[in-house]
Amino acid sequence: MKRNVYIYVFDSISDWEYGYLMAELNSGRYFKKDVPPFTVRMVGIDQGTITTMGGLKVVPDISVERMRLTNEDVLVLPGGNTWGESIHGPMLKKVGDALMTGTLVAAICGATEGLANTGHLDSHRHTSNDLSYLQSVSPTYREASLYQALPVVRDNNLITATGLAPLEFAKEVIEALDVFAPDTLSAWYGLNKTNDSTYFFRLIEAMDI
Repeated sequence: MKRNVYIYVFDSISDWEYGYLMAELNSGRYFKKDVPPFTVRMVGIDQGTITTMGGLKVVPDISVERMRLTNEDVLVLPGGNTWGESIHGPMLKKVGDALMTGTLVAAICGATEGLANTGHLDSHRHTSNDLSYLQSVSPTYREASLYQALPVVRDNNLITATGLAPLEFAKEVIEALDVFAPDTLSAWYGLNKTNDSTYFFRLIEAMDI
């Protein structure tokens, strides 16, 4: 079974928000033994080189136009400074299609602005950097009743997160995909969250099961 993780990349993308997730889904180092690997692919507005907020140069593997999503795939939307601009329209249209067909869509930080602007948060419980943030950046946002003041929220196949919670974001996506055993995920999260070496040994023990 071929499964893809598509990470949307664009100028100003926030480097740190997808780091934990990309490393684990690409390497598969803590996956359960019977879980097939993912292919991680960079998808851009086009295939021109982009520059991240940290100054890294990234060449997308494919363009948004060529991306074909299935319910076995994952679409990751990192934050950045340009989500209020029309340049992201083609990707946000793909998001609408993905949510209807069952693709897991995971958006963090500024990406939630794009979702709010296009109505993709209207029928899902969600979070963002703050409720007042969404209301200020998206004049069309009207679904405050569905907002939850949490680091990360999952509702069906949509995951949203604040930009201050890249680790929780990664944990939620990994859990939704069911690629780590529960003990492995708990130890992995504990180690990265607390820097307590006890969790490292728990992680090793979990992998030996």
